Amino acid sequence: MSTEGALSFGRTQLPDEQRRALTRAIHLEWVTIAFMTTAVAVVYLAMGSSQAMKTAWVEDLLAFIPPIAFLLAQRRARRPVDPDHPYGYHRAVGAGHLAAAVALLGTGTYLAVDSAMGLIKAEHPPVATVELFGHAVWAGWVMIAAMVYTGVGPVILGRMKMPLADALHDRVLYADADMQKADWRTAAGTVVGVLGIGLGLWWADAVVAIAISFSIIHDGWTNVRHASGALVDSQARTVEGSQPHPLTRQVDEALEEIAWVRRSGSRVRDMGHVFHVESFVVPHAGHTPDLGDLEHAAQVARGLDWKVDDVVVVPVREIPEELDRRARAKG
Repeated sequence: MSTEGALSFGRTQLPDEQRRALTRAIHLEWVTIAFMTTAVAVVYLAMGSSQAMKTAWVEDLLAFIPPIAFLLAQRRARRPVDPDHPYGYHRAVGAGHLAAAVALLGTGTYLAVDSAMGLIKAEHPPVATVELFGHAVWAGWVMIAAMVYTGVGPVILGRMKMPLADALHDRVLYADADMQKADWRTAAGTVVGVLGIGLGLWWADAVVAIAISFSIIHDGWTNVRHASGALVDSQARTVEGSQPHPLTRQVDEALEEIAWVRRSGSRVRDMGHVFHVESFVVPHAGHTPDLGDLEHAAQVARGLDWKVDDVVVVPVREIPEELDRRARAKG
């Protein structure tokens, strides 16, 4: 659990806020792994023949993937730049994000089919009694207690991780936090399914299992879309993937405040935690920028945010069409 060497991602030195966020995120992911180990054991011992409990148990197993992917990815992203990797190892975050998303999508699809088959076959899951402290207790109460235990912890952990994911611009951590925040729905749905069995509604168990499966599929598909978009160099977006990242606009605005720059159009590539920026600038008539001008412009862009890792400023006569079209659309 050591965070030694966590001062940078590649050649990007982390500000104090991000260093603290990374240290805390690493600790929380180890806490998550420890908690989920107990949760998986508790649900396995309590699930009996309930399809909803089985599906919730598999979802708990899947919950190990994001924290493990985060721990591996952030460790690799901290490796220094080398001749074979001149852009650094930031893409490890995207690779981890995609691996976790594909696992969610595939497993959710399998569980949905498996649960649907149970519903089609009209399987009636029996819920017997168990002996606890010398008393016969309906096993459904044990299942419900197990789901309450497994539902509360992830919600708390997810809410603690969310601001850290934003501070680090880490999509693996964000996906983990977002899924854990929503885990109460799985727990609540499973409780409804178990109570349905107790009331003689045999189909409630399978219906809840299908609903949980579709929740897993939704998480998987959403994260596959965002992860694959980043890996094929779509424009940089906010950590939740809902909109273009404002740094693209901020870079152009900052460059256009430089005296010799008439217009600027930038394309920003999300490498994982950091951005690589290519800015095309049109100088004012009669001014030919020298090396000092270009270096200053790059420093201005880098000074906007720690995530602006690598900046290339290119003087041009006209802004490239796709960037100019995007700028006009925003205007």
